[in-house]
Parts: sequence; structure tokens; C-alpha cells
Amino acid sequence: MDEAEPFTYDGGIVAPGETRNIRYTVSETYLGDAVRMPVTIVNGKRPGPTVFLTAAAHGDELNGIEVVREVAHEWNHDGLAGTLICLPVLNVPAFLAQERYLPIYDRDLNRSFPGDPESTSAKRMAHEIFRNFLAPCDVGLDFHTSTRGRTNMLHVRADMDDPKVARVANAFSSNVIISSEGPSGSLRRELSDSGVPTITIEMGEAHRFQRPLIDSALESVRSVLAEFGLRDSDTVRWPGWRTVIDDSGEKTWIRADSGGLVDMHYDRGDLVYEDDVICTIANPFKTENTLMRAPFTGLLVGILENPLVYPGNPLCHLVRLDDRTQRAIEWNRRADDDDW
Repeated sequence: MDEAEPFTYDGGIVAPGETRNIRYTVSETYLGDAVRMPVTIVNGKRPGPTVFLTAAAHGDELNGIEVVREVAHEWNHDGLAGTLICLPVLNVPAFLAQERYLPIYDRDLNRSFPGDPESTSAKRMAHEIFRNFLAPCDVGLDFHTSTRGRTNMLHVRADMDDPKVARVANAFSSNVIISSEGPSGSLRRELSDSGVPTITIEMGEAHRFQRPLIDSALESVRSVLAEFGLRDSDTVRWPGWRTVIDDSGEKTWIRADSGGLVDMHYDRGDLVYEDDVICTIANPFKTENTLMRAPFTGLLVGILENPLVYPGNPLCHLVRLDDRTQRAIEWNRRADDDDW
């Protein structure tokens, strides 16, 4: 049997069988103090793939932080075959400010990969993270939430035209996969293009921990690690039903036709039928109502949380379902109702 190898990064080494918590310097403040990113490296005694888990590339997206922390610090890794690189807070300055973007020039860290050591502050930070902790990996899981004022059901975004990426996405066992390459400069696209198959996991809303979503994501992480042989104690999960939405599939953000206050009649993850009233927009006196209807039968992947809108503001993200998936969802929900 091959022997496990140490994991090395700029400034350190983690031996097989060792777990190390470090604070890695990725930038400096105006006063010249170090901006240090927390990293936990769990190097198994047995050889196997190296998998990274990242969260808070946008500083106000918190659900993924708890997923990464629990994997790093609450799971038993005695039998681990491979290495886990756990980075719960990628964007430390934005996290401290509780903002989405880097406070310095309002840069988006998740459009700055793979980085550049001689460019902007965001690209310099991305370069340090990418070369030390992400590029050496074999598989990547990047956790996000919706932006403030909106919320998403748990789903995966991945380039399903890439077989290696599709393997990771399928193993994560979410009901919904939205297939695309991803934006240029995003962590998942740049890593997948460089040979490290990486997926984005969207779950919930900003500025909070949402325990049901965190628990579901943790089970899906177990499924991925089982698929790639890191944990013998876990098995690959099938979510019960799945739909993959690619460029040929119909998806849309339904936008407000009038300004006012929104009464949302459905929740994220709900199945709505063509012509259903998804929400009502009313003026302050409730004398004028605008009914926003579903243009087709589909699944509400994301919905508005802040009930105040101008005309044109997004209300919900609706994806069309084929007949087979629709029947599977209906059957599963009837089964859940019977169990209840």
C-alpha cells in the first residue's frame, strides 16, 4: 500500500495523521498588521484524495462557515484516507465588516481567482489562497448563500459538461443542479478549468445560521467524501429526485411589475403550477394589488426575503421541471405527508 504524504504550503507542513489549525497571512491592514485567514488541515494516516471546503468568499454568507467548521472539528477523522483542507472564512476583511465584498474598493473576491501577486488587493489575496490551499487539491466544495434580502433552497451549481465536475455534483446529492461554467474569475470556474473539479453549493440567506440547511449540507459532504473514498464509514446518497437545469432548460427571475409591499405565498423549494399566484404586491393602502403569476410549472429555487420592491426588482427564481421530475416531487411530498 502506498504511504500517505505530508501536505505542504508556504510556511508549513502537515504530516500524515496530523491535524493543524493555522492562521495564514493573506494581506495587511492600513496599519501594516497581518490579515490572517483561519485554515484547518486534516491529513489522514492513509493515502487518498485531497478535498477542500471553502466558505465566506462573500463575507456575509455564513451558513457554509458552520458546515466547514463542523467537518473540521466535530467529525472523527481517525480513518481518513486523504486530506481535508478546511477554510471556513476566505474573505476575512469582508467577514469582519459583515459585508459581501472586500471593503477595500468594494472588490468581489469571487471574481478575482486565480489571482495575481502584482495586481489589486483582491487578486493578491486570491493568489495566496489559490496557490497554497486550493490548486494542490483533487476536489473542491465552495459554500455560498443568496445575497441579502433573498434566500435559496439548497442546490448545486456546476459545469455538468465536465465529467469530473459532474461526478462531484452528483455525489453531493442535492435535488437541483444548475449547470453552467460559472463566471470568469469565480473560484469554481478557475479551479475546474485548472483540473480541480469544483462545485458551488448555494444554501439559504446571508447573515445567519440556518440549521436544517447546514445539517442537509453536512450529509451531502459525507456523500462526496464517500464517493471519493476518503471515509469508509459513509455511503453515497441519492436525494430521492433530481433535476439538472442547463442552458436548454427554462429558468427565469420573475420581477416586480409594480412597486410596493410583497406578500409571498410560497417558500423556497416549493413546486408551483402554471398561472399560480406566487405573490401579491400591494400599495400602502392595499387599494391596488398586482398578482404575480407563474409563467410555467416549476420549482422556486430562490425567493425574495425583503418584502419591499421597486418595479423590476427580482421576486423569485423559477426553473421549469419536466413531467417526470414533477411527478417525482409530488410523489415524495405525498409520502412525506403520509409519514407525518
